[in-house]
Amino acid sequence: MPLQSMTGFARSEGTSGRCRWSWELRSVNGKGLDLRVRLPQGFEHFEPAVRQKAASAFSRGNMQIGLSVSITEPQVQPVVNQAALSAILALREQLSGVVDPAPLRLDTLLGVRGVVDFREAEESEAERQRRDEDIAAGLDAAIDRLLSMRLGEGEALRQVLRRQVERIAELAATIEADPSRSVAAIAERVAGQVQMLLQGSNGLDRDRLYQEAVLLATKADLREEIDRLAAHVGAAEELLAADHPVGRKLDFLAQEFNREANTICSKSNAAAVTTAGIELKVVIDQFREQIQNLE
Repeated sequence: MPLQSMTGFARSEGTSGRCRWSWELRSVNGKGLDLRVRLPQGFEHFEPAVRQKAASAFSRGNMQIGLSVSITEPQVQPVVNQAALSAILALREQLSGVVDPAPLRLDTLLGVRGVVDFREAEESEAERQRRDEDIAAGLDAAIDRLLSMRLGEGEALRQVLRRQVERIAELAATIEADPSRSVAAIAERVAGQVQMLLQGSNGLDRDRLYQEAVLLATKADLREEIDRLAAHVGAAEELLAADHPVGRKLDFLAQEFNREANTICSKSNAAAVTTAGIELKVVIDQFREQIQNLE
């Protein structure tokens, strides 16, 4: 599955017989896949399919999925109360010698309360099945639209993240090439510091002092941090070229990037290196912020 953003919105609507339906899907960032399904009464049987289809298409995101259903053209049908009608006809027969025996008119019967009721027509089993099929197809369409939107945003994020990784590599190269990191510069700086200490005190052991100076120079070297940054850049480029969810792995890499940048800034003894290290931290923060939107 290609890279996806975790944010998106999709809507699908249509009609089936007298029924009008609409699906709405909303997705935002989340640590995992959190589905909140809202279905109207009588349509709860869709929930298993909703969860299964969403889980097949997405692996992360807080997602709200809602279905709304309404009747576009209510239809009513007459229902005759046979018992009431039989009672009226029997009464007419019983009173035939007392009242006018004129034939009963339909409008007269309709005016008698309880003889004829008008109720909303019920769907047949075939109509319900066709309606459910149409609504299920609408769900598939909404999921496809949300997936398309998330994929589009995911591709845009991929390009942004690639530029940020390229910038991290450029800053690492700038730090590596800084004159302050040359062997001669480091040796000169350490020698000058040792000379100052020797001039200030006659009680220092020269050999011991140089040993400590060599140790400090080794600790101040940025070779390991630069090498690790290069390795992390390569790993990030591989992940950004992948066709499966990589948001969590990139988030871990962002933490590693930040660790190396902090170490570089703490070890730096040159203004240019410190400046590059600070910019490196800014780019890494931007990188990590964008990753939070990635599945």
